[in-house]
Amino acid sequence: MTLLENARSLRKNQTDVERWLWQKIRNRQLLNLKFRRQFPIDRYIVDFVCLELKLIIELDGSQHIEQAAYDERRRVCLEQRGFRVIRFWNNDILNNGDGVLEKIQLVIIETRAALK
Repeated sequence: MTLLENARSLRKNQTDVERWLWQKIRNRQLLNLKFRRQFPIDRYIVDFVCLELKLIIELDGSQHIEQAAYDERRRVCLEQRGFRVIRFWNNDILNNGDGVLEKIQLVIIETRAALK
């Protein structure tokens, strides 16, 4: 399966947590920014990205505990391409989704300020 085919498959088979966040940020609902989901960048597929701000949002389930080294290499690769990566555990969204949205908004405000 190619990277693009894999991204399409991931978009069709979202987790409940991904679906919840996508409903909150799609169609420029969050500070009028366009986000894409399951988007290929380099050799990786990121959960959500705002290309305008070069901001990536990653949602991590329990499998990421065991792949911390891989996630770190991935983060470094993406940051070398100018992206900022923020991560949230699935439990954070399940237990405090509004708090996660507030944190994302704060990061967006900080990123916009840094770009000026």
